[in-house]
Amino acid sequence: MEAAQPADRTPTDATPPDGQPALVEPATAPSAAPQPAAVAPEPEPEPEPEPEPEPAPAPGKARSERSPKDMALSLLILLVPIALLLAFYRGFLGGDSPVTVDPAPALEQARSANAFPVSEPTGLGDDWRTVNARFRTEPDGSTLRIGYVTPEGRGAQLVESNVPAEKLLPAELTEGQPQGAADLPGGLSWQRYTARGNEQALVLLEPNRTVIVVGDAGETELRKLATSLR
Repeated sequence: MEAAQPADRTPTDATPPDGQPALVEPATAPSAAPQPAAVAPEPEPEPEPEPEPEPAPAPGKARSERSPKDMALSLLILLVPIALLLAFYRGFLGGDSPVTVDPAPALEQARSANAFPVSEPTGLGDDWRTVNARFRTEPDGSTLRIGYVTPEGRGAQLVESNVPAEKLLPAELTEGQPQGAADLPGGLSWQRYTARGNEQALVLLEPNRTVIVVGDAGETELRKLATSLR
């Protein structure tokens, strides 16, 4: 007889005896799920190099690089239309010509006032341009003034007044002093006087009026104005 085997010993043959179900070995534990492969991190983009700062302008150097020639051309472009306008103004519009007036209304007022005998210049010609004419009455008397631009482009003024001569002459001639007789034709006693600045005067003293011809015009033109009075 064979010796009895221990009860806890596992038989080496796994085949079951006839008529018995086969022993099913327990399933092994499922293996762990495969880990995804590690993804290498994308390299960070390299920083763009900072632009180099522009060099500072040299001290004292003007921002504008325009040459003197460019500046002269720009100035010329501005001056050309101005010169054309001035030429048009002078040539076609008479820009250099003084504004003339009609002395007739002032002469008529003086005659209507009947304050003194009124003399009127006659025969002077168109080149004597009347630039002002007025008659005014004040407490000391009445005064007629007519101003001219002479043919030579100088100024001359005719003053007729019954204001006392001792007041009128200092007001019109400042510190004018008599220089002797003017020796004008017509038999009237005209006197030469100095006047303010570079002016000179011819003065006719009468009992009821004083006549003054004064200005920076030459003596010839002043004498012509004085002898034209009628």
